[in-house]
Amino acid sequence: MTFPTDLKYTKDHEWIRVEGDEAIVGITDFAQRELGDIVFIDVNTIGEEVAQDQVFGTVEAVKTVSDLFMPVSATVLSVNEKIDSSPELVNQDPYGEGWLVRVKLNNPADVDGLLAAADYEAQVSA
Repeated sequence: MTFPTDLKYTKDHEWIRVEGDEAIVGITDFAQRELGDIVFIDVNTIGEEVAQDQVFGTVEAVKTVSDLFMPVSATVLSVNEKIDSSPELVNQDPYGEGWLVRVKLNNPADVDGLLAAADYEAQVSA
């Protein structure tokens, strides 16, 4: 499993890559492995403000459906269009082509409270 050091992580297995006052959000390599083959991503919060730790969508795998939790308070700007037709990208490249949403940060300081790569790795390895 990989844990890129330029990302921040949540205890709920989402990652965030901050780009100025916006960010990209996805699920971790650990999460996609636990879920198995992902068949559908449902994000119905475009244009909405979503509070930190609140559900912004769901990910459906062959055997389960799991909620997606927002790592920081943010407004959902867009969904990765590629995952509509190819949800398996989340399994194949969770930190690249398989990203989920682009958001506008409401409070950039929220990011400071998230886990660094080493801390997240320690959590999932415990």
